Amino acid sequence: MERETKIIVTGDGSHSLYLPHLNETYHSSHGAITESRHIFIKAGLDHFFENHPDQPIHILEIGFGTGLNALLTWEWSRKLQQPVQFNSLEPFPLTSEIYEQLNYTEGMEAWASAAFHDMHEAEWNAVNEMGDSFSLHKVNVKLEDFSSDQHYQLVFFDAFAPSKQAELWHFEILEKTVGFMAANAVLVTYCAKGQFKRDLAALGLEVETLPGPPGKKEMVRGTNT
Repeated sequence: MERETKIIVTGDGSHSLYLPHLNETYHSSHGAITESRHIFIKAGLDHFFENHPDQPIHILEIGFGTGLNALLTWEWSRKLQQPVQFNSLEPFPLTSEIYEQLNYTEGMEAWASAAFHDMHEAEWNAVNEMGDSFSLHKVNVKLEDFSSDQHYQLVFFDAFAPSKQAELWHFEILEKTVGFMAANAVLVTYCAKGQFKRDLAALGLEVETLPGPPGKKEMVRGTNT
């Protein structure tokens, strides 16, 4: 069943989506692009690459959503000429009527517009070589039902908030997610709830509480030491 979805404009001018049935947005109302760059690119990709420049970068994203995190990761990969394999789970893909209206590429270089479209049109449940340094594997599945023998250097945990999608924040699901992480792998998320941090620590991660993006006091980064 298709879920009602509304496009909204966030504080930095970039779009997000609002789901009335959850009373929830896909990104921060203070700025979708600003939030994604702060949490997933700066605190995630930049941090990992600075500390492990010789390691491969395989990313597991929980929630492909609008494709914003994937697009910004592709941009990062192009700028640094650093290969990235981006794997993303999404049980409820957006329709073309929605994603074709999103304005994320307006402030980016010319390549980004076609790239964003191609990313959404890319085949599901298959590895798609999107460019010289970026591959995309979108999996149409819930995290609860996902399995993989691969271990990832980065986890972008971008599920809806615990108050809206509690099942993805249960200890057993977090344990499963941490099981996908390679040695020295990093998990980043906007969530900074105390129980979540205690659960990550109990699972063996070194947990850091970092300054959050605008409108959010804190975020979390966990490292698989």
